[in-house]
Amino acid sequence: MPQQDDTLAADPAAFPAPERFDPPALEERILERWDAENIFEKSLTEREDAPAFTFYEGPPTANGRPGIHHVMSRAIKDLFCRYKTMQGYRVERKAGWDTHGLPVEIEVEKELGLEDRQDVLDYGIDRYNAACRESVLEYRALWDDLTRRMGYWVDLDDPYVTYESEYIESVWWLLKQIRKQGLLYKGYKIQWYSPGSGTVLSSHEVSLGYEETQDPSVYVRFPVAGEEDTYFLAWTTTPWTLISNTALAVGPDVEYVKLRLASAGERGRGSVGESLILAQSCVDEVLQGEEHDIVERFPGRELAGRRYEPPFDYFTDRDGAADCWRVLEGDFVTTEEGTGVVHMAPAFGADDYQIGVEREGLPLFCPVDEEGRFTEEAPLVEGQWFKDADKPINDDLKERGLMYLHETYLHNYPHDWRKGTPLMSYPVESWFIETTAVKDRLVELNKTINWQPEGIGTGRFGEWLEGNVDWALSRRRYWGTPLPVWQSDENPEYIEVVGSIAELREKCARGDGNALPEDDREIDLHRPFVDELTWPAPAEDEDGHAVGGTMRRVPDLIDVWFDSGAMPFAQWHYPFENEEKFENNFPADFIAEGVDQTRGWFYTLQSEGNAPEPRAVIEEHGADVVRWYMMSNTPPWENIKFSERGLRDTRRGFFGTLQNVYKFFATYANVDGFRFAEGRMPVDERPELDRWILSRLHSTVQVARTAMDEYDPTTAARSVEAFVDDLSNWHVRRSRDRFWAAKQSESSNAGEGATEHLQPKKRAAYQTVYECLLATAKLMAPIAPFFGEWLYRALAGTSGHGAEAASVHLASFPEADGSEIDAELEHRMGLARQIASVGRSLRSRAGLNVRQPLRRILVAEGAGVERRAVEAVREAITDEVNVKDIDYVTAESDVVERSAVPNFERLGPRLGSLMQPTNEAVRALSDDDIARYREQGSLTLQVDGETVELGPGDLEIRSEGIEGWQVGTEGGVTVALDTEVTPELRAEGLAREAVSRVQNLRRVAALDVTDRVEVGYEGTDAATTALASHAAYVRNETLALRLQDTLESDARAAAEEAAQQAGEDGERPEQSVGEHAAAGAYDLGGGERLTLHVRRAERPEATAPE
Repeated sequence: MPQQDDTLAADPAAFPAPERFDPPALEERILERWDAENIFEKSLTEREDAPAFTFYEGPPTANGRPGIHHVMSRAIKDLFCRYKTMQGYRVERKAGWDTHGLPVEIEVEKELGLEDRQDVLDYGIDRYNAACRESVLEYRALWDDLTRRMGYWVDLDDPYVTYESEYIESVWWLLKQIRKQGLLYKGYKIQWYSPGSGTVLSSHEVSLGYEETQDPSVYVRFPVAGEEDTYFLAWTTTPWTLISNTALAVGPDVEYVKLRLASAGERGRGSVGESLILAQSCVDEVLQGEEHDIVERFPGRELAGRRYEPPFDYFTDRDGAADCWRVLEGDFVTTEEGTGVVHMAPAFGADDYQIGVEREGLPLFCPVDEEGRFTEEAPLVEGQWFKDADKPINDDLKERGLMYLHETYLHNYPHDWRKGTPLMSYPVESWFIETTAVKDRLVELNKTINWQPEGIGTGRFGEWLEGNVDWALSRRRYWGTPLPVWQSDENPEYIEVVGSIAELREKCARGDGNALPEDDREIDLHRPFVDELTWPAPAEDEDGHAVGGTMRRVPDLIDVWFDSGAMPFAQWHYPFENEEKFENNFPADFIAEGVDQTRGWFYTLQSEGNAPEPRAVIEEHGADVVRWYMMSNTPPWENIKFSERGLRDTRRGFFGTLQNVYKFFATYANVDGFRFAEGRMPVDERPELDRWILSRLHSTVQVARTAMDEYDPTTAARSVEAFVDDLSNWHVRRSRDRFWAAKQSESSNAGEGATEHLQPKKRAAYQTVYECLLATAKLMAPIAPFFGEWLYRALAGTSGHGAEAASVHLASFPEADGSEIDAELEHRMGLARQIASVGRSLRSRAGLNVRQPLRRILVAEGAGVERRAVEAVREAITDEVNVKDIDYVTAESDVVERSAVPNFERLGPRLGSLMQPTNEAVRALSDDDIARYREQGSLTLQVDGETVELGPGDLEIRSEGIEGWQVGTEGGVTVALDTEVTPELRAEGLAREAVSRVQNLRRVAALDVTDRVEVGYEGTDAATTALASHAAYVRNETLALRLQDTLESDARAAAEEAAQQAGEDGERPEQSVGEHAAAGAYDLGGGERLTLHVRRAERPEATAPE
């Protein structure tokens, strides 16, 4: 069959039938066709008045190369938008780029060799931000190319870009609305801070960076004031915070003890006679072997107010120091770890700050700067990185006798999710959004969202909302959306929040030399330019308080997550324009983002340095294969292990099977001139096999639609895979005789109008397979948009039947027709498939080729295996298993002899002297007893007057088939196969073997499927007798006009040469003999041999005998 150059070109004279499919090349041609015909644009213009389905594209950052995980996320987004389009919705898809924040800054700092904040300031914020702007879209061309190549339909020509002034203006407007609601405020709180990047992180960002870390675990003595050799014993994993200690906390209702050491154990560093105060429940875990006497017991509240000596005296002369170094009550204190006595450093802990500073009024000692290094206030560790200070501090405590015990502790500690450096709790003045004020509303609305998987909404995200804290909005960085807050330099309590460029222009006009350009496009709202914009502050505020001075912008940026979260408004530059657009597209119907923005398996690939380059993967396998594999392999919200082998299996399995079905259909449809030009044959007039596959089709449509409506692409994809398997491996395979059958009249040439000459059963076969393939094209189109398009065009573009649109993506997604679903038919055909599967497996186990007929099988009746249902598909079963008859048994025990033996390894230690009598009782169990144990997983025996309970794994069940039979069970279906081969059966099997070899020779001779042939043969007596006695069967199966028991000399020589080349087993290669002829010599097993010669007959127009 000649290779067609362009399988996309619909030819009404023939269905395209390429010799091989090249997915990457096919997809490139589809892309060209989409562009030329503006198919994406038509999906919007043709649905101008349709209801909207709103999709929000979470923007990627384009300063890094796209990875294979981006294909996953973008495929999910694309497939549901395509599905909703095929359901009749108008689905706008606006691309976007996330251009601000640390990812960009980190990359630029690497390129420029900038190490810290001072380097950035020395370089210049203006030059630094210019470099960020240039860097941020460095890989945009790669992203656009991947987006287009993988078939992700999104408007790349008019994307929203978060650094553009229009976008920033909408963000500012949102912040002003939040300010008007009283939810924007400035506060001083202990927050997770990244000294590595010099900025605060939101609670969400903190959750992204937890890493398992080994830290010091130290138990420190705090000398009790006025009591010699008596210490509070506290535990901490952050020794670097001990320099800032101002208090100890105890649980008010926890029981504490004062104990005196009587010995120093191997583990401890205690001194005999010293006294320690700690929680009663922690004593054994902490002391471990040190002998001691309990001197006193008391609740924690009685310890409150007692004083101790500070571990370091750097701040004893500071204001407020007289109030420090005393014991406080703290409800947060637990005894699960440590000693029940908690060291408090309010500068470095939220609980410490809340109790120590806000409740008790203690001062804040913070000798660590914003770079994470100790200042001159702590001479012992001055200039050291905070985590590096642990060792010298521990050494110093040990030298001064304050270190009781030093161990290591493995735990999860938060790190900067971008830089990988450890975070620190740190006192920072920040701007907050009071999200706690609307927490209940957030929790309520979250319950209305259809999360996939559901556990994210009720678990991870829901729990995060329940524990919601106010959003730390501000960031001390350079490249990002500036916080639009100006404050008076004489009265910082007075602020103004700017909500638009027009408002900013009006305010700047009040000052000298601050006038903004009239053209908004010429305004850069980034630092440092926006920092230079000032205006006179009012003399007093609305309440009459004096203000005065100049309004200057605060130096902060906003959290980049707010940037991204503002996209529903800012992508349309709302409310400054596109009000109708916004209102029609808010809120979203569909958002798809990865948990923590990336997949776990991708991290693994990245860390191992072998992450596959997505474009290369697509060029090798095709985008459809990648997309289908990702969706069908496992639910997209679970981690998948990306596998090249998995891609090959998907291409060879699902796509290869579907392509073969189409090629088979197209080949014979072209021969017979079938174009579906005639009316649709009523389903009830079609053979049962056709009715079954159409029922399976509509059942599959039901499953796929339900799954897609529930945002479950994996179930949808797998249902289509199962249907294609049914279509190929049962319907088409069992319908081949109908496709091969001759037309009722050969007087008309194949082509227009020739279908009327087809037999009704043959026409039904063509129509049924056509309908199944066309529906499959639509079912698969959202996930595999390229092959779905090709298949749709190959069918509808040729036939015209079902051609409702120029593209499958403008067509309607299939709807199930309940009148064509026959559940009973599906059940019995499913039984046929299952029985046949067991039967073929048994043949394989017995070493019996499927071409060798056998006498019968036995089927065990039971629940779901009804004789009536099996009898209805008897012909299909006997044909598939190649047996003459089916008999029935009423129970599995009729064909399987089962026995049970005890698991001595499990039961011996448990039963002791009862083991031997239990063994005897188990071996005497009836088949009913064994069946009950298999079903229930348990059995109760009475042995020597004792009750013995047997559970799962206590018994081993052994099964043996009855003599002369092979027995197997699969999915509740038990089948026994009679393996005796009689001489008559052997002869029929040899004839079938001969047919198989003739078909091989037809291929070697390059014959067309309709070519008639002449067959000559020689061989052993049994082989030639078999051919002679089954001549009509052989001729019909091979389209042979003549079957002769002689060979011409050249054919015999060619066959012998082929046999010599094939090796000792005498199998293959066959050898061509002249034009359209071939010969081969074969070992058929059992000592039987056969030499065959096949050549094209001289009367190609003759019909094959029926």
